[in-house]
Amino acid sequence: MNSRKSFPLHTRIIFALILGASSGLVINYWLGGDDQNLKWFVHNFTDPVGQLFLRLLLMIVVPLVFSSLIVGVTSLGDIRALGRIGFKTLAYTVIVSGISVGIGIGVTNLIEPGKSMSEKTSQELLSRFGADAKNRVEVKAAQSSDSPLLSAIKTVVPSNPFFAVSSSSPNMLHVMFFAIFLAIAMTLLPSSTAAPLSSFFEAMYQVCAKCIDITMKFAPYAVACLIFNNTAIFGLDLLQALMWFIVTVLLALSLHMFGVYSLSVYFFSKMSPIDFFRRSRLALLTAFSTSSSSATLPTTLKVSEENLNVPRGINNFVLTLGAAASHNGTALYEGVAILFFVQLSGIEFTLSQQIMVGYLAILGGIGTAGVPSGSIPFIVMVLASFGIEPTMIAIILGVDRVLDMCRTTVNVAGDLAMATYIAHSESKEASPELANTTSLEPAS
Repeated sequence: MNSRKSFPLHTRIIFALILGASSGLVINYWLGGDDQNLKWFVHNFTDPVGQLFLRLLLMIVVPLVFSSLIVGVTSLGDIRALGRIGFKTLAYTVIVSGISVGIGIGVTNLIEPGKSMSEKTSQELLSRFGADAKNRVEVKAAQSSDSPLLSAIKTVVPSNPFFAVSSSSPNMLHVMFFAIFLAIAMTLLPSSTAAPLSSFFEAMYQVCAKCIDITMKFAPYAVACLIFNNTAIFGLDLLQALMWFIVTVLLALSLHMFGVYSLSVYFFSKMSPIDFFRRSRLALLTAFSTSSSSATLPTTLKVSEENLNVPRGINNFVLTLGAAASHNGTALYEGVAILFFVQLSGIEFTLSQQIMVGYLAILGGIGTAGVPSGSIPFIVMVLASFGIEPTMIAIILGVDRVLDMCRTTVNVAGDLAMATYIAHSESKEASPELANTTSLEPAS
């Protein structure tokens, strides 16, 4: 027990990644990826372990996304009474999430990490993980004879929300639309009427978050097996493609955090970006170490009020909602990851399809739980909805924890930037009960 405490989960996952990758490379060099004994071992031992982990994630994805979206929207309270602050919070979240996804998609199209493999390895991956992915996407597009407007309505609005989740590949657009529509209706009802349902979805969200926590305890073993499978069969070429994926994610996250947030803080919060990041460092370090916006929330509230001087009323509302629903870094990562697998599958997405990926990523950033690796189930489900083999997620799973630490830091920085913007914009109109102070000058 003490040894487990001395090696936290992210350390064990990194160790498992190194162990699985190094042993896979040695076996690949020694036997070659076509060795029948190796394929038998992968088929009967390491692949089932990895599949168990992936199916556990798939099992909870629908209740997780559904409850998370409802909790995020209903945490606003009565939408009609929230006025300016509620509108500004939602507008900032959607606009900045859209910018983050645009950066992610743009950088991914520029670097094209999924096309960095040799043609031979790319074909082997395509045949293993999704040989018919391209055909399934093209057939799905060709089947629709509806007008563009009617097609868009059918794509987004479900006629039967229960049917949308009854198949092995649930329609996440339908799930998300129903969740948001239901949550808005709940906020428009008297609190006494909606309270039982709100409590139910809050409990579901907490249970789903705990399910992810339990599942992630199994992650080191699954990571070692999944990475071993890929490196043993495909060798160094796969790691090269993975390295470009890491570079793409980190570059996009850096551009968003130090570019977009700095501009937001400078122009809208009237603060020095350097001062903002310096005074936010405790919350950012906590986010980096926990990989959880929800776990970081107490520290974020403290830093925002004491170091950034955000009024308490604005502070509690904006940051609580932000921890549940404003995940700009996660939205960016999901967009990059989905396009990475699209490129890896040999599919050429049109502009409209990439816009759809961006739309899904924005909703996914809102609907993804603020817990470690909370975006993995969403990415798995979106891959399935686009006709791409969901088990391809195994390719990035080994490095997801490290990237999760980075994108959670971006999420929390975005929440703090949003809080300072709203506090500054409301400083001349805030009522006394909203604030301890309305100044955003540096704390003494």
